[in-house]
Amino acid sequence: MIADFAAGMVLGLGVAAPVGPIGLLCIRRTLEHGFWAGVAGGAGTALADGLYAALAAFGIGAVTAILTAAQRPLQVVAIAALLWLAVGAWRQKPGAEIAPSSHTSVFAQTFLLTLANPATILTFAAMFAGFAAGDAASATALVAGTFAGSLLWWIVLSGTVAALRRRLTPRALLWINRAAAAMFVGFAVLVALRL
Repeated sequence: MIADFAAGMVLGLGVAAPVGPIGLLCIRRTLEHGFWAGVAGGAGTALADGLYAALAAFGIGAVTAILTAAQRPLQVVAIAALLWLAVGAWRQKPGAEIAPSSHTSVFAQTFLLTLANPATILTFAAMFAGFAAGDAASATALVAGTFAGSLLWWIVLSGTVAALRRRLTPRALLWINRAAAAMFVGFAVLVALRL
């Protein structure tokens, strides 16, 4: 079971580490509200990753089929959410007073955005095929490791961004916000091209 947990951690890190819209959102939340806001966002993503990992590990085919069938409406929701995030990033002025972010709200945002990408479950299904767990205990260890690996990535990312946060000038923050807005639009376009 320790080997399954370790394999799951590697899978969780591998899925979480590439910087996409969720990573960008967690970076922005950390820059705006600090370390714990970034971790809250990462925890939402890690939970969604763990859920998809459980579906892949335990072979819950009916749920997987439903999520795959719902891919198009979920992609439309994801496009709208990404464009909304782009507008928010573009309008955010560095040094402006920001209302304290609810960690629950940040957690829910990233959880739902991650769930809005049913391709994630296909990724986990493909990855788990190479790490097929023999029984329920092994599958559980694999899923727990996946969640832990994903969460570890978000803690490290949020900690790194929080440490750099104090060194950024308002002008640098303005350019980060503008770049984030452009990237959110770019991610929305990529999702739209898959429709």
